[in-house]
Parts: sequence; C-alpha cells; structure tokens
Amino acid sequence: MPIEPYRMLADALDRLPSGFPRTSSGLEIELLKWMFKPEEAELASRLTREYEVSDHITLRAGLGSAEAEKLLSDMARKGLIWSANRDRKTTYRLAPWIVGLYEAQVDSMDHRFAHLVEDYFQEGGMVGLMKPLPSLHRVVPAQGATKSEWILPYDDVRKLIESCKTFAVDDCVCRKQQDMLGNRKCDFPIHNCMRFSKFERPPREGDVSKEEALALLEETERIGLVHTVSNVVEGLNYMCNCCGCYCGILRGVTDFGLKNSVAVANYYASVDADSCTGCGLCERRCQVKAISLKEGVASVDRDKCIGCGLCASGCPVGAATIQLKPEEERVEPPRDYRVWEDDRLRNRGLL
Repeated sequence: MPIEPYRMLADALDRLPSGFPRTSSGLEIELLKWMFKPEEAELASRLTREYEVSDHITLRAGLGSAEAEKLLSDMARKGLIWSANRDRKTTYRLAPWIVGLYEAQVDSMDHRFAHLVEDYFQEGGMVGLMKPLPSLHRVVPAQGATKSEWILPYDDVRKLIESCKTFAVDDCVCRKQQDMLGNRKCDFPIHNCMRFSKFERPPREGDVSKEEALALLEETERIGLVHTVSNVVEGLNYMCNCCGCYCGILRGVTDFGLKNSVAVANYYASVDADSCTGCGLCERRCQVKAISLKEGVASVDRDKCIGCGLCASGCPVGAATIQLKPEEERVEPPRDYRVWEDDRLRNRGLL
C-alpha cells in the first residue's frame, strides 16, 4: 500500500485547527490506512477547512470531475470528509480527526482500530490534541443543578433541545473503544451521545423523539455523566455525556493531567459543611476527582472542579450546590465554529 498519500493527508489534517499530531512511530499513518483507501487519502489531502465545490477540488487533484465527485460523495457518506449544501451546490471540506473522523468510526470500529487509537493517544496524540486552546469541548452544567434565573444562555441545553426538531442518539465512541480493549471498569451505558437540529429532515436510523431526548438528558444526569458540547456559543448540534475514566475529553484531565483539555463551565461547586452528612455520594459522582471527604465532610478542590454540577444534582440533602462564578472569572466560549477555528489556529501559530 503506497504511503505517500497518507503522509500528505496526515499533514493536511495537522494543518486543521484541531490538529493531528505526528508520532515518532508513525501510528497516525496506520490510523489513516485503516480508514482511507489510497485514492481517498490522496483526494482528501487536497481538501482544507474551507467548503468548496467539487470542480475546484478536481482541478487541484488532477482528476476527472465524475471520478472526483464519486470519491467525494462516498467519503462524505462514510464521514471521512464533511459536506454541506451552499447556494444549492454540494460543497466539501476536510473533516478533523477530533471531533470528526474518530467519531465517524463508531459503527465500523474493530479491535485493531481501538488499539491503534489508544496507542496513538499514549504516544503523544492526546497531549497534542488536548493541550492547545481553545479547548475542543466545554462542560455544560447539569440542568437539575442550576437555577433558571442565572444559568447562562449558552448553557441552557434543555431550552436548546426543546427548540430543535430532529434528534438522534449514538453510541459513545470512547466507551465502545475501551470495551474493545477490554479495559472498561465503569458500568455507564454506551448509547447516550445525542445529536439535534433545528431543521426538519427525513427520518433516519437512530432518531428519537423530543420527549426521548429530554428523558435522556435527565437520565444521564441521574446516573452521573458530565454533559460536554462543542466549545462554541452558536451552532451547537450535539452533546456528549462523559465519564472521567474512559471518555477522551475528560481523560485529558484524569489520565494525562491536562487541565485545559476541556473548557470548564462558568460555575463552581460548593458544599455547606453544616448540612453535609458525609455520605460520600458527591465524591463518587465527581468524574474528575475534585471532591473528597475530610473528617466526614465533603470538600471541593476549586482548581479541579469543572462546574458540571453532578455533586449538586445528586446530593440527597442539598448540601452540595453550584454557584455562578463572578463575572471577572467567567470565560465566554468563542461565538461560533469559525471563530473557534481561527482562535485555535492563531494559538497554534498557524494563522
């Protein structure tokens, strides 16, 4: 199998804002070989973060228009590149490794791919992906822990879901990968990553009703999963429900010591020592080990707290709460994905 198309594609992916860090052993090339045929890799390497019609891409690739259009359409269907309708024309862009290519493999993943991903993360991929700012994801507080009068508009995912028209639920790619490795010790369910849209479309496999989507929101909070979304204000269309042990976004914090691998929410946990009964439930529910019992009373480490609110939503006596940070401590997410990409490229020295 020729290697040059995969090197070209790896370079193109690393030029994207989220990046695709190279490794000394070339694990990233093996990942791309698993996903792409050589002719797909070569054509995909000609794409950028800009959406373009196929004619422009064809000129760069030196392919016939019919051949290129079929390759592009097939790759878009498999999630290897992104497509969008612009001015009544189909346009294409290169999909990032995360969030993008990796998640698209949730249904086709096998043991080899699961091991390649883990080895890639361990050999520097995780640090290279999660260290640059802005973070890929941000934490959204548990809706059952917040007060409606002070929840920030971009954190009100219940209101967002209620405003949407189509909903779907997928398996969590991270927990599925860990299952294939035989490493998973938590018993959180897999089928709870949610997608939603404000636009009508024909029904698809995996679709659920609005009522089912809202029920899933409540269920994930009840069992103790952290809501994370794309680190933007506008254009949210999915929500992950993460555990700190095996979900990649939070593993950056728990396994790799990368404090900024996820953008923390603009809230912080607090425990009223006089009301706390020392039951330890908040400690068990905290996915980033920010809460511990000291002399029979729960104590919050503000430096580790990500503001998810799971301690508050689960506290049986109401001793744990989350508070809105003072205005000077809040960090507002980038306005939209384009601004996020520009900021990320700038911070990586690529803009």
